[in-house]
Amino acid sequence: MATGFFWDEGCFWHGGGHYAFTYPVGGWVQPLVAGGLPEAPETKRRLKNLIDRSGLSKELRMSGADPVTWSEMLHVHPEPFLSEFKRLSDNGGGEIGEQAPFGPGGFEICAQSAGLVRGALFSVLTGQTANAYALSRPPGHHALPDHPNGFCILANVAIATECAIAEGLAGRVAIIDWDVHHGNGTEAIFYDRPDVLTISLHQDRNYPEDTGAYTDRGAGPGEGFNINIPLPPGTGHHGYLYAFEQIVRPALDEFRPDVIIVACGFDAAIVDPLSRMMCTAETYRLMTRSLMEAAEEHCEGRLVMAHEGGYSEFYVPFCGHAVLEEMSGSQITVPDPLAETYDARQPGPRHDAMVEAEINDIAAHVLP
Repeated sequence: MATGFFWDEGCFWHGGGHYAFTYPVGGWVQPLVAGGLPEAPETKRRLKNLIDRSGLSKELRMSGADPVTWSEMLHVHPEPFLSEFKRLSDNGGGEIGEQAPFGPGGFEICAQSAGLVRGALFSVLTGQTANAYALSRPPGHHALPDHPNGFCILANVAIATECAIAEGLAGRVAIIDWDVHHGNGTEAIFYDRPDVLTISLHQDRNYPEDTGAYTDRGAGPGEGFNINIPLPPGTGHHGYLYAFEQIVRPALDEFRPDVIIVACGFDAAIVDPLSRMMCTAETYRLMTRSLMEAAEEHCEGRLVMAHEGGYSEFYVPFCGHAVLEEMSGSQITVPDPLAETYDARQPGPRHDAMVEAEINDIAAHVLP
């Protein structure tokens, strides 16, 4: 079976509102020439362009997907919120939450984005694809049930997860969030649930500044099923792989999921404007390899990537291509043009030792 790749041109048409970087235009904030939020279509469009140009897309099962329905959204989001979102969308767009604007038709575009994730997940769970990647936009891991924030409006991964559970296609779902920002929305939605393991690796105190502590472990029957791995700025390639070795893989071994979903943000990359974490395309390749090994061991290889953040138009395509090379086992490769430079700029042994100590301390608190 092939690797699935789910995408839709309409998701590139999501509007970012009248922002300059992460601030509304006005006062002393002058509009940018390009305009809009860092969450812009070009990072995703250029990833799609690169797999087309390299020929990798010919080896993937390219597909669209139906938008999620109103009833499927209701698995996560309350009706008053959805009604207000739809009303604003039909009347030219607006903003409900915090840094999550949308333009005309935003409701339908968000439904399409969540539908791509659902489509990718269902294709894997029903055996249509070996694994799958959803080029979803806008992202979703910050979206709370009734409060969009951080560029996220609908909780794409959470909606897809709830749909799969409701359909009886999965009973135990592991969500690994390697976006550089804490997956506060996903955490909140499943915080008291023992059937969904949520693990977030993120830059400590980046966004949101007041969530993502390793002491937040879940509540009630969900206690122990939420794991936060707040990493210090500058963690780098070695530190991320060490966190996988010491925390992510042992947690998956303990949980034994039916499927693994990745909130696949590329904003921990070395050139991303919203982080300081130093990861490279090779970091993402090797994290993907680790999760593929875990998926083979626990759930017959069932692995789904849902695109989240990543704001370097230049570098996101190389990171995404590396992930897709690994997922598909393709012999088509696109070398990272700055791999040698980025490797030379990685932290040294003293910094790595500090990061290892931080990770070991977190592991002592979050693992059984």
